[in-house]
Amino acid sequence: MDNNDYERYQKAQKKVKDIKGFYSNLITYILVISFLAFINLRYSPKHIWFVYPMLGWGIGVFFHAMGVFDLFPFFSKNWEEKKIKQLMEEEKQKERQQFK
Repeated sequence: MDNNDYERYQKAQKKVKDIKGFYSNLITYILVISFLAFINLRYSPKHIWFVYPMLGWGIGVFFHAMGVFDLFPFFSKNWEEKKIKQLMEEEKQKERQQFK
């Protein structure tokens, strides 16, 4: 296994770990919110309060999914790497122009 294969393996391993973390978060969210909804509807059905933690945590789950599945075009790892390469190249061009 050469260095590039090892780097690809490390990236894939991290991606799998991130995906597992998201699904763990999602399952926990579903179970806890279901339990809270049951408690709310069983013991105090006149005041529906379980929607507050559902919305708050749901927003967190949504952004977790966006990050894990690279749905933020400006926050994905690929965008960061491309931007770094672009900025490094621009810096090289500036240095070359200074020495001309």
